[in-house]
Amino acid sequence: MSNAPFIIGLDGGATKVSGWHIIETKNGFSLGSANSIKTYSDYQTYDSEFTPVNIQTQLNEIKSLISLTDAEKQQGQAFIEAFVETISNLYSGSPLLIGIGMPGLKTDDKRGIAAMANGPRMPTFCDDLEQALSEIGIKLFSLIRRLGSDADYCGFGEEYSKEGLFKSVKNAYYLGGGTGAADALKLNGKLLPFDETKSWLLKSWEMKNMDDVALECFASTGGIQSIYSQYSGLSVASLNTYSIFPDIILERAIQKEEAALKTFSDVSLNLAELLFERIDTIYSGWKGRFGLINPNREAPSSNHPYFNIILDRIIVGQRLGTLLEASKGYGVFWEPLVYHIGNLINKSNSIDSKAKTKYVLGDELNPEIIHISSLHDAPALGAGIDALLKYSLK
Repeated sequence: MSNAPFIIGLDGGATKVSGWHIIETKNGFSLGSANSIKTYSDYQTYDSEFTPVNIQTQLNEIKSLISLTDAEKQQGQAFIEAFVETISNLYSGSPLLIGIGMPGLKTDDKRGIAAMANGPRMPTFCDDLEQALSEIGIKLFSLIRRLGSDADYCGFGEEYSKEGLFKSVKNAYYLGGGTGAADALKLNGKLLPFDETKSWLLKSWEMKNMDDVALECFASTGGIQSIYSQYSGLSVASLNTYSIFPDIILERAIQKEEAALKTFSDVSLNLAELLFERIDTIYSGWKGRFGLINPNREAPSSNHPYFNIILDRIIVGQRLGTLLEASKGYGVFWEPLVYHIGNLINKSNSIDSKAKTKYVLGDELNPEIIHISSLHDAPALGAGIDALLKYSLK
């Protein structure tokens, strides 16, 4: 249609914002060719020494009145400036429909950030961004409806994009790994945000293993670096300086370097434990397999409305998926992960024979269970999709 909006999806991370033009076709959504990325530290208002307000103070102020510090206001301005330039670079003159994914706890109207562990609070983020865009003549097709989470938007991307791996199945779990871990879920044919499962199914970052290591460490870029740092004796700062990221650590593991092999041995086993917990909890309820990062968090209920659901597939995405794909055939990451998951299912007393026949063939994991997502910049794609869907339902 001639008055269709120009859709932009934005993924606002801890250090940068990535924006894409989103295209809708009869087969679904995809990323366009226009992309812009801006780093917050490139702006004069950015303070490299910025220290977030104590998280407990932030949580307390959510319940009363958020009192921004001058440092937060200045740091927030750098975020706004980066978003404005990113959008400006994509602007073609047509009114924009904008979707945004951001970390942190959102305000009641979902248009601001009320608490964020690693950055400034920005409770009027959308208001401020819309005002800044208006001042430079950028027109909006509609006001920004909400700030979403990158995890939920990974799910949107898998459900509605042309290459999405949720769209052809009824029940599936998605684990993405990049800066952090992203969980998405589809049960009984519908996307189910993890904020709606919190009484019985935890987000990956909320759990820790028996060694008190957060499970997010085994899915995230920085986490894998930190594990390698312990085994190699090299500081994380040195790894960053010399660009020794997980892809290089994987190469070293393939070349049989001991520290790298130990790193991926830990990653394979712990991710297998996490993925098995998803299978087991969805099928028969929480068993207390992991500890809680927040000791004050209420323990999950062992009851929920989705008992006896067998997942059609498990999807691994973002940089973690790329890493897993690159490891195939080398016996370092993919093969041990698949082996451990199959072994955990075979030995389980809570997964009955009906479910086991779906998940394992013989003694090995069914090769149709684990899929690697090919979606590029899934959170930005999902944000743009959500913006259009929310506008259409208005």
